[in-house]
Amino acid sequence: MPFRYRLQKILDFRINQKEEQLLRVQKAQSAVRKAEQDIQKNNQMIVETKDGMRQADPSMYETYDKYLKHLWEEAERLEEVRKEKQKLLDIELQKLVKCEQAVKVLEKHKEKNKDEYIQEEKKEELKQFSDIGVTRFFRKKQENN
Repeated sequence: MPFRYRLQKILDFRINQKEEQLLRVQKAQSAVRKAEQDIQKNNQMIVETKDGMRQADPSMYETYDKYLKHLWEEAERLEEVRKEKQKLLDIELQKLVKCEQAVKVLEKHKEKNKDEYIQEEKKEELKQFSDIGVTRFFRKKQENN
C-alpha cells in the first residue's frame, strides 16, 4: 500500500497560500520600483529645469522658481509614497516568510511520517520473511520425519 499523507490537503492549501503571497510580494515590489522610477523622473525634471533656468531670459526667473518649488514639493510627496509602498512590501515579505515556515513545518512532518511508514513496511516485510522461513523449516522437518 503506497504512502498517503493524512494532512496532504492542508499542505496543498498552505502551498497555495504561499504562492498567492508570493504574487502579492511581486506586486508590491513592482509598486516600489514604479515609485522609485517616478522619483528619478522628477529629479531629472528638476535638473532639466535648473539647466533651462540658466539659459532663460531673466524675466522668466520667477516662473522657473515657482516651477522648481512645485517639483521639490512633488519630490517630497513621491518620497512619502515610496516609503508607504516600501512599508507595504516589508509587511508582505513578513507574511511570505510565515507562509514559507508553515509549509516547511508540514513538509518536515510529511517526511517524518514517510520515514516512519517506510520503517513499518520494512518491519512487516521482515516479519513476513520470518514467517515464510519458519513455515519452510517446519515443512522440511515434517517431510524428513
